[in-house]
Amino acid sequence: MIDLIFGNVEKIITLIFLVMTSIIIRQTLILCGQKWVETFSHTATILTLPVITYVVTSVISGNIALSLGMVGALSIVRFRNPVRSSFELTVYFFVITMGISASVSLKWLGFLVAAIVSILALIFFIDKIMIKKFKKSWFKTSFAEGNSLATLDVQSKKEIKYLSSDRNLMSVFRNVNGFEYRLASSDVAELMKIYDAIKDKKETISCRLLK
Repeated sequence: MIDLIFGNVEKIITLIFLVMTSIIIRQTLILCGQKWVETFSHTATILTLPVITYVVTSVISGNIALSLGMVGALSIVRFRNPVRSSFELTVYFFVITMGISASVSLKWLGFLVAAIVSILALIFFIDKIMIKKFKKSWFKTSFAEGNSLATLDVQSKKEIKYLSSDRNLMSVFRNVNGFEYRLASSDVAELMKIYDAIKDKKETISCRLLK
């Protein structure tokens, strides 16, 4: 057992580094508002996929016959649950690439992780600056991201300008009765303030907040 451990020190270090960097990626995604990674299944996926890919890549490297056999075996493995967004699919592809990079060089793995974390941090801070300076997010809220959202549906007799320019606005339609607005946000308190401000106005036909 001791010989096995000391004979594979480099591989063990690589596996530990993969797990640690996977945790960093998970926490970075959470800080950027991607709450879907907090579930057990997504956390386990992000932590285990790089390790699995690293082992598979290491096993088949340098053996063409084994590589072809492994490709055939892995072709029957598919995602049975629907991927909620293109970003979620990108995260899966990224953690798989982490495993492949680790089998080549830890330097490539470190470069890849540093680059992705830097990009996510840049996006996060640009959004914060936009909100602080211009009172408007850089992004539109999306139900496809997998985060739980509260919604506010408003029907009004005429246009409500501050709703039309609200950063949480998802859609607005004009019909024979007036206007229909739908706002969505992960911040329930923010929608509650809008609800309280608009529910008793004369032009409001109906106002419904779903948490």
